[in-house]
Formats: sequence, structure tokens, C-alpha cells
Amino acid sequence: MQKLVQLLIGLAVLAFIMATVQVLLPVSILGIFPESFSRACDNLALIAIALTLCCKKCQKES
Repeated sequence: MQKLVQLLIGLAVLAFIMATVQVLLPVSILGIFPESFSRACDNLALIAIALTLCCKKCQKES
């Protein structure tokens, strides 16, 4: 489960970098707006946080 959390965090960082590059430079990445990358970054980070909290809760109960 920890690997999944690390993967989600990595994808969130990648989405954040893509959004930042697209805002600062006049380039289009796959025809997607920067807000979409920003939203994806937030959602992936929230999923990673939720999975981490669930894992900690399950470990405490064991």
C-alpha cells in the first residue's frame, strides 16, 4: 500500500509541474488546460493522504 501512496504522490508532483510549466510558458500540453492539471494534483494528493490515514488506522487495530 505504501508503494501506491508514493506513486500517487509522484503523479501529483508531476501534475503540479505540468500545470506550472503550462502557466509560465505559452505551450499546450496535450491540449489540456492548466486548471485540469492543478485539479488532478489536488485530487491525487488527497487520495494519497486518505490511503495513508486508512493504513495507519488498520495498523492500530491489529
